[in-house]
Amino acid sequence: MVDRLARLHEGVKALIAEHAPHEIAIEKVFVNRNVDSALKLGQARGAALAALAGLPIAEYAPRAIKLATVGFGGADKLQIAHMMRAVLAVSGRLTADAADALAVALCHAHHRRLAGLIDHQVDARRAGVSA
Repeated sequence: MVDRLARLHEGVKALIAEHAPHEIAIEKVFVNRNVDSALKLGQARGAALAALAGLPIAEYAPRAIKLATVGFGGADKLQIAHMMRAVLAVSGRLTADAADALAVALCHAHHRRLAGLIDHQVDARRAGVSA
């Protein structure tokens, strides 16, 4: 298990070095009834997050991601994959993991755009200008 966590940590560090992102968006942990699975997920998450030290990280709840990308917080994996193919013009099949990753990225893009619009409105009101 320790070797797998070390490989995960090094793999994430390599991706960061290769792509040099300015920020990271991730899904918040969803804990089900299986305590053993939750513990393993927590360990893997910790190894990955440690590799992201110094980068701003935005976390989104699974329900918020589904709502922002599909329009329904209870969407299933097939609906997410379908919407990612349609919205992002992806041809071919998407794995569930790839569709989920794209949904997190799209949710973050929506969030950033909305935050920018809100900031613009606040700045305009402070300046006494109608936006």
